Amino acid sequence: MSREMHTARGSSGAGALDEGGAPAAAPAFLFGMGVGGFVDGIVLHQLLQWHHMLSHTDSGNTKTVAGLELNTLADGLFHSAMWVLVVAAAVLAIRARQQGRLSPGWSFHCGLVLAGWGVFNIVEGLVNHQLLEIHHVRDDLGGPLAWDLGFLALSAVLVVAGWFLYRHGKRLEKPAAMGQDSKHAD
Repeated sequence: MSREMHTARGSSGAGALDEGGAPAAAPAFLFGMGVGGFVDGIVLHQLLQWHHMLSHTDSGNTKTVAGLELNTLADGLFHSAMWVLVVAAAVLAIRARQQGRLSPGWSFHCGLVLAGWGVFNIVEGLVNHQLLEIHHVRDDLGGPLAWDLGFLALSAVLVVAGWFLYRHGKRLEKPAAMGQDSKHAD
């Protein structure tokens, strides 16, 4: 898109918000959910090998070849779903940028990424660890509840810290938008 066309659409430059357009939150939040899933899958499933998607089930017993094969498939499907979240976040970020709704503030984006990561972990921890009991944070230990609760607590900290960082970034957007309005008035 040419610079003239971009300016004609109301954007005053890279990263600037259009007048009246609220900054898009969904891209960073979805990105956080996807990255949170990737960190879980890569660090806990593959590197530390504390658990796999179905490691707390009879058919997913990690001490058998068939169980490991099933868990490898389930982990691959899990990673594919996380990849879809990251791609969706990228598409939404591109769309927000085209609409002049992509916030230039780091705290706005980083806060939403942390909140998305924490929300993902809370949902995954409650559904997979507690409700379905298909795996726990540490399936290799006899009493995994303490690890599951610690995982949920850490996830809540991510959500709260992310929310405060996001709110701080959102407050910084307002003065910046006012400064942009005064530049357009000249």
